[in-house]
Amino acid sequence: MKYGRSPKETSTKRRLKTKPLLILIGILFTCNVLWFIGWLIPDKSKKSDEVVATVAGEPIMREEWLTAMEEEVGRETLLELVNGHVMEAAAKRYGIKVNDQEIDLELALIASVGGQSYSGLDAEKMRQKVRSNLILEKVLTNDVIIQDQEIEDYYDTNTSLYHIETAYRTSVIVLPSKEEAEQATDELADGSNFAVLAKERSVDAASASLGGDIGYINDSTNTIDPAIVEAAVGGKVGKPSDVIQLKDGTYAIVLVNEVVEGRSFKLNEVKDQIKRELALEQLSQSVSPETFWKEFDAEWFYGK
Repeated sequence: MKYGRSPKETSTKRRLKTKPLLILIGILFTCNVLWFIGWLIPDKSKKSDEVVATVAGEPIMREEWLTAMEEEVGRETLLELVNGHVMEAAAKRYGIKVNDQEIDLELALIASVGGQSYSGLDAEKMRQKVRSNLILEKVLTNDVIIQDQEIEDYYDTNTSLYHIETAYRTSVIVLPSKEEAEQATDELADGSNFAVLAKERSVDAASASLGGDIGYINDSTNTIDPAIVEAAVGGKVGKPSDVIQLKDGTYAIVLVNEVVEGRSFKLNEVKDQIKRELALEQLSQSVSPETFWKEFDAEWFYGK
């Protein structure tokens, strides 16, 4: 008689020996996961008590800072976000379609007139805002009838609007002295962020608050210092210019963020855009996305 172990017994014993090891591995894995989750979750009590600045020995706490930031930009940011969602809901309900070609046309038209209302927005946020505006316009003008002759007459009268010059999305840092401007140039060369430096250093308050963004300019722009226009037209996208002197004695560094190539649009390319423009003129009053909040049960943190 053989007294060797059967395959079944051997397998069972192996499982018995392996089981404690698997349990140990499971416990260690669970502990690591819990530690990682705890590491990700901020200690709110600690952070709320953090000192972010001091003035004459008096601390400014993180909570005070965050509250001030929320009051400064929180409402406007949330309003933009809610309005965007409301317009997307309206597009679904009313079967509104907006394609990339329509957005590109609007961006080209915006670029041709400076696009100051879009300053401070990156390319993606700008496209989203244009999309929301197009949805709103289409909802409002969906049932308005405009004759083809009216569209043709408008195009013929405003042909120059649809012959667009090359435009340059431009940012500037304006500084009071050449030495400060050269120092800023060195910092940019070392990797400093242009928008951050503009906010921190630029003496042009309007553009500084937007990270230096002054919108779109072209060869015909006469509301901007000629030296800035020249630097933008001759510049390269993403490369800060050399220090230039402005008419008022200050100095500037210019950055071209984007170039929108000039082109001419034919009537059939802009027909729908002109139709909306004429239809909007027939509305008795302007309408904003907030008008649709009730229809789509929109509520927010700031109440009514």
